[in-house]
Amino acid sequence: MTARRPAARTLLALPAGLALLVGIDAGLGLLDAWPPVNSGRLGEVHGILMVLGFVGTLVALERAVALGRPIGYAAPALLGLGALLLVPEPTGEIGASLITAGALALCLLYVPLWRRNRDDAVLVSALGAVCALGGALLWRGGADTSQTIAWLAGFVILTIGGERLELARLAMPSTAGRDLVLLGSGLASGIVAATLWPAVGTPLLGAALLALTSWLVRHDVARRTINGSGLPRFAASCMLSGQAWLVVAGVIWLLAGATVEGATYDAVVHAVFLGFTISMIMAHAPSILPAVTRVPLPYRPAMYAPWLLLQLSLVVRLWGGDALGSELARRIGGAGNAIALLLFLAVAIGSAVRGVPAKPRTTTEGVRS
Repeated sequence: MTARRPAARTLLALPAGLALLVGIDAGLGLLDAWPPVNSGRLGEVHGILMVLGFVGTLVALERAVALGRPIGYAAPALLGLGALLLVPEPTGEIGASLITAGALALCLLYVPLWRRNRDDAVLVSALGAVCALGGALLWRGGADTSQTIAWLAGFVILTIGGERLELARLAMPSTAGRDLVLLGSGLASGIVAATLWPAVGTPLLGAALLALTSWLVRHDVARRTINGSGLPRFAASCMLSGQAWLVVAGVIWLLAGATVEGATYDAVVHAVFLGFTISMIMAHAPSILPAVTRVPLPYRPAMYAPWLLLQLSLVVRLWGGDALGSELARRIGGAGNAIALLLFLAVAIGSAVRGVPAKPRTTTEGVRS
């Protein structure tokens, strides 16, 4: 049974990969940016596929592995199956219901994790899962995807924030857990306020996001490990760029207020879900994915290529497209975003297939042979 577990986990991750690929194609279709497949109505669930189908399934799978009980795998299974069913029928009731049930299962998964050691990092991530459920319920109830964005943003931001607290706790102050719980609660309150009173609540949400981001920038290890080499430097580059994109989103929410369409909406959405979320996934993939799948994912310098392409294409999209109003820049930037995601997937698969690089042998004098 133990030998089969990594294969079963990989199988549960496959729907997340499909959701990513279909979501990329649907996003290109929304931009009219040369999608390889005509995805039709899948554009309506582009955001749900990318956030809950892709990121949500992977987060739930990682948490299920941490729990170590079979019941924990209900969350990634439901989210993944729901995403699969949305592909042939984007407006189907069954797919939407399964994704909502998966978000609820993710919330419940955090209960035994919290009881295990009363960890503030778990509490912050659990608050993120509640945001995922809130977004899923709004969407399931007929709300437009734009009305769920703040909730889905809360899901990825708080989940990753909790993960950073868990991984870098020793380098943070002793009050880090308490501080992040308070900041996370402020962000969640801003999300509720932005939903109920958009004109007033959205700037408050922006302020809460900027406060949380400034705390992460100040206390996370990335500012120190950027001076290192290899994987620590790569991860730090990804994390710092991701935090910078959160600042962009926070400033837009603070100054522009409620954004449900147009350039400011596009900028906020992709600053959070591409600039921040994907950058952080790139940072953590070499350490977290092997823990889930038991397949080593060694760091290689080639990983910088998709990360750099993602940053540059986002600048083209948000600055040239959203800020300056160039439709061509928005399309080119969007196409670059898609290529960056696919390139990182290809580099990661190639690195996993090649395996861990052999250590160079040294002579007795310590000179490399």
